[in-house]
Amino acid sequence: MHSFHPTLEHLPLLAGRRTLAYAITLVFCVVAWWLRLVLDPYFPPGFPYLTFFPAVILASFLFGRGPGIVAALLCGLLAWYFFIPPVHSFSMGRGTGVALFFYAGVVTVDILLVHWMQVANARLAAERARSDALAARTEILFEELQHRVSNNLQMVGAMLALQRRAVADGEAKRAIGEAASRLQLIGRIQRRLYGSRGEPLALDAFLTALVEDLAESAGRPGIRHIVEAHTAVLLPPDRAIPLALIVAEAIANAIEHGFADRDTGTILLQVCAQAAHVSLTIHDDGVGVAEGFDVATVDSLGLRIARSLCHGLGAELRILPGHPGTRVELSNIPIAPTAPVL
Repeated sequence: MHSFHPTLEHLPLLAGRRTLAYAITLVFCVVAWWLRLVLDPYFPPGFPYLTFFPAVILASFLFGRGPGIVAALLCGLLAWYFFIPPVHSFSMGRGTGVALFFYAGVVTVDILLVHWMQVANARLAAERARSDALAARTEILFEELQHRVSNNLQMVGAMLALQRRAVADGEAKRAIGEAASRLQLIGRIQRRLYGSRGEPLALDAFLTALVEDLAESAGRPGIRHIVEAHTAVLLPPDRAIPLALIVAEAIANAIEHGFADRDTGTILLQVCAQAAHVSLTIHDDGVGVAEGFDVATVDSLGLRIARSLCHGLGAELRILPGHPGTRVELSNIPIAPTAPVL
């Protein structure tokens, strides 16, 4: 039924060319009269209006109430003159009044029904236009809000980075620096979500853009960043920021600790989708963590935040020796793939 909406909303046709509409209506009446004349030998007595009713309905449906009324009057006169005894006259014979009354009642109901339908369609089209305009305005406001939130977050991060220079204590300086970098990262992610209306994001494209951003921010051109996310998986926008922060923390730790004394190396991010869950693995070929490393007992602020974010996502976080390097596994993220895993 939806495919007919555009046509119905444009009815009645030829609203700006009424002369043509009435001319076509006359053609409908003439064709109806001709058909009734040709088929007259095959019709039993008492059906003078059989081919005229469709002409009236068609004129009303296509061109509106005015042409429908004209068609009703003309068809009624043609039927009266040619097919109601005594034929070829407008005499009021036996039963003529009843036949004309019946005809008038039927065409009046037809014209009114078609007219009311077109009025309802016009109101529906106007309401849809208002809804579309409101949706467009809402989208613009939402995008502006996204833009302002992104700018404000990055501004706060920049202010923290400036304040960090005035702090003498090493631990405080490091904590402020981490907070500033995280805020700026959230701001960049928010900007990447700019224009999103809540629809899911392609996980492979999102992670690729995120890793490229992190690599550029790190300023370590000798370290290669590779993303293998060949899965048709959609990421709900509300999970984009926590997932991005966990990935950013893993990559930052790899650069800071795994490649502390090296200028070259490789960080590989892989995505594996199974049923309604997704798993991420971040593997670097750096120094690596010690055997028996337990992420649950580490008191690092970054890892505490990562554990909290994983809990919020309903996922599991493990950090293992990679032989070589370190292997960070983020498993059982409840995100359903939209297509079979390739």
